[in-house]
Amino acid sequence: MNNSASIQRHYMFRAAILLAFAVYIEHLARRDALHYYVTPGLAFWVRLCPVPLAFMALGLAVQAIFGRESAGCDCGHQLPRSKARSVAVYGAFLFPLLLGFALPDRALGSAAAASKGVALTFASERNGDAARFRTSDPFAAEFAALARKLYTQPVIPVYPQIFSETLGALDQYKQDFKGREVVVSGFLYRENNHDLGGRFAVSRFLVQCCTADATPLGVLVNAGQQKSLPADTWIKVRGKLQIVVYKGKETLQIDAESVTPVKQPSTPYVYTSPDSVEAWNELQTAAQ
Repeated sequence: MNNSASIQRHYMFRAAILLAFAVYIEHLARRDALHYYVTPGLAFWVRLCPVPLAFMALGLAVQAIFGRESAGCDCGHQLPRSKARSVAVYGAFLFPLLLGFALPDRALGSAAAASKGVALTFASERNGDAARFRTSDPFAAEFAALARKLYTQPVIPVYPQIFSETLGALDQYKQDFKGREVVVSGFLYRENNHDLGGRFAVSRFLVQCCTADATPLGVLVNAGQQKSLPADTWIKVRGKLQIVVYKGKETLQIDAESVTPVKQPSTPYVYTSPDSVEAWNELQTAAQ
């Protein structure tokens, strides 16, 4: 059983940690940097967290300072018995906080993509009737419907709002889209090995919930003799789709007509769309 003075010290330290998390979240919100870590929908709720965290910290501090000795208890949870264990337990919370304050807020890039591996194929196991953009797979039906929309475009835009869905539709019906012109933006990713043969990928991170589950998606780019750009440069690629074999799989590749450096967008990640066809219609209407 821990003595009352020891428990009160732990209360104060825990209050300080909770307050530090509240301050850090508020710091991110004020810098408009939450989108680097969580999806826009989740960011709304994270913005509210400093309030309950601050109240919890206040409650612990009040209990530690003004609580009666009989009220100070460890509630059946064994507190660390040594300084080394206390450092280990609380360090697990303080270390990420210190990193958060010390490191710059920026989007994931080539380093994270290299550790996860960029996905260059999306629908190779779901075969549809490419000539008519039909499929017997209900899970691929959205790709088929979106493919019909994409096929009518003289130049196919890969909108960030439906990035993964568009690449999935193009990959699902790659034979039909061979030779078609596309425009896509993302960061330049170049593998450390030589598998790409001097080519690179234009990529984006798909985030489902937070950056911990981020998946790098991309399209191979053959820039030919155009000027080489460094990794993580944000670029806009325009060119024609071709089909190449990469790591034993048929993969789409853009034979680039132009590769233009662009400014990193305010929201660098992409997210899944509940209805990519409806989103396409809205984006096309807005673009007209």
